[in-house]
Amino acid sequence: MVKYFLFLICTVLSYSSFAQLENQELFSVDSTPVYVSEFIRVYKKNLDLVKDESQKDVDAYLELFINYKLKLKEAYRLGYDDKPSYKQELNNYRNQLARNFLTDTEVTEELVMEAYERTKTEVNASHILVLLSENASPQDTLFAYNEIVNLRNRALNEGFDKVKKEVHNGSTLFGEDLGFFTAFKMVYDFESVAYNTAVGEISQPFRTRFGYHILKVNDKRDSRGSVKVAHIMVALNKEGEKKEPAETRIKDIYQKLKQGESFEALAQQFSDDTSSSAKGGILEPFSGGQLTSEEFENQAFELNQPGEITAPFKTHFGWHIVKLLEKIPVGTYQELKPELEVKVKRDARAKQISDSRVDNLKKKYEIKAIPEKLSYFESILTDDYFQRKWELPEDFNGSQQLFSIEGKPVLYEEFGNFILRSQRKPTPKKDYKVLVNELYTQFLNAKLLAYQEQNLENDNEEFAQIVNEYRDGLLLFDLMEQQIWNAARTDTTQIKAFYESHKANYFWNERIDATIATCKEKNSMKQVEEMLKNGKPVDEIKETLNTNGKVHVIFTTGIMEANNLALPKNYQFKLGQSKILKHNKSYSIVVGKEILPKTTMSFEEAKGVVISDYQTYKEEKWLKSLREKYKISVNKDVLNQVKTQLKKEQ
Repeated sequence: MVKYFLFLICTVLSYSSFAQLENQELFSVDSTPVYVSEFIRVYKKNLDLVKDESQKDVDAYLELFINYKLKLKEAYRLGYDDKPSYKQELNNYRNQLARNFLTDTEVTEELVMEAYERTKTEVNASHILVLLSENASPQDTLFAYNEIVNLRNRALNEGFDKVKKEVHNGSTLFGEDLGFFTAFKMVYDFESVAYNTAVGEISQPFRTRFGYHILKVNDKRDSRGSVKVAHIMVALNKEGEKKEPAETRIKDIYQKLKQGESFEALAQQFSDDTSSSAKGGILEPFSGGQLTSEEFENQAFELNQPGEITAPFKTHFGWHIVKLLEKIPVGTYQELKPELEVKVKRDARAKQISDSRVDNLKKKYEIKAIPEKLSYFESILTDDYFQRKWELPEDFNGSQQLFSIEGKPVLYEEFGNFILRSQRKPTPKKDYKVLVNELYTQFLNAKLLAYQEQNLENDNEEFAQIVNEYRDGLLLFDLMEQQIWNAARTDTTQIKAFYESHKANYFWNERIDATIATCKEKNSMKQVEEMLKNGKPVDEIKETLNTNGKVHVIFTTGIMEANNLALPKNYQFKLGQSKILKHNKSYSIVVGKEILPKTTMSFEEAKGVVISDYQTYKEEKWLKSLREKYKISVNKDVLNQVKTQLKKEQ
């Protein structure tokens, strides 16, 4: 027991000591303090992102952090924080970020889980709809409801399909087959009824924003999940480009696949998709609707067995052949949760989250209201409201307090203007007391949500930190753009001078202008070898060997560096015809036309790299000048304590 208490005391003291350390000043820039807490938080946040071990060194990172603070100091000195464009962009970001924090996490979690379960199943349904406006009068609403009840009774007795076809008129009554759908493809109320209705059953009448529905579930099936494929792509020919047509080339490759050649090897040699060719054409797994090409997705999902390939087909990227590697079922909840959460917050489900959030805010904040005051607003309303012509009376006293949130008063004027704006939306005539209570509830809820958002930095430390980081990042972007990155437009003479003084850094590696013949069969390659020795042109060789619909040889021509995937790995640059070389499960012959030696790049050839190097050079000089302009003081004792603490945690 004594040991336990000693351990507990040590732990508390250690925590207390670290808490005190975080509140100490680590360094200052012109008397502006930077505290340990900020440095440690940013250091830890970036620790897992850096791959260079030297960047994990506390001293090295401190120098980077000082540079960061120097740039910020200069940005504020130059008034970048007063630019209207900066303020607008920061405000837009804050509002967007706030949506992720202004939510009921428990309700959101439930809705996300529900959506996940639904993504695992696709529903095939038909429905009958009695069209009805969201603001329909009570009389029209009752009429529509009675009509859908009658239609359901008919559907139960006569059959759903028969009634659906007979009543559809395309204007007030709709009877439609909807096919298969999954979560988020229909409005939420409709989706919920569809998933909660058994196959073959007809639902009870229900209402959406479109009107009253009944639906019949025709079928349910497991979702298609996602697929992993490899592909070979031949890019479409550019206008005026003199090379073999893309369709001809892809058909030649397809013929070689049918002859048993390796898909991976052909992708490595001939695919124009440079992001996947080196990997044998393999793509990351994707699900329906994820790619920009619907045709590509459809072709991929129609494959059934791993190893199966499509015939050549065309998209706006070029011509493709796709090979199925794996069919992958719907991901786990944790894998899909982030994506589903975004969708839930954009969907009608968001109202449930908002309602729960408002209920919690009513418990969290002190609201002082006098409901009796609403009778005043009942007294000043007239039927002009329902005609959207109502105005506040001339003697309206807007300075009176209607209620308060955490002591902040909300005046009559605000609610009066809210009522004025609300009449823009058509409203069926109703009792003034009912109308005022409905509008008051909407107004109070809106004020609660707005109050929480305005005070979010005080309520949520994580939100405050993210906003501050973005605020600083936005300032630095503007500063760097003006001081460094725009050098390409303003420092032309200096950039050229920089190139001249560093010319030795910019060069072309040795390259070869060559034609490469590739064959799967060694016998065919020997024929190519003989014909090349005899000076036969490429077209004649192809015409001779590629007969009866079979492709035995493919040629690749161009200027290449030694690491070009089309060149055999053991090939040494030389003029003339090489021997037969083994390459990617095939055979190749390289005919070198010209060897281009290592040469210095011209300014135009190296311009992009030169500008990047010049910007780095200019930034280093600029930072040096900032260190001379602003006084930097580092508290060495505190820094040593930070190092010790971080070392303990590693």
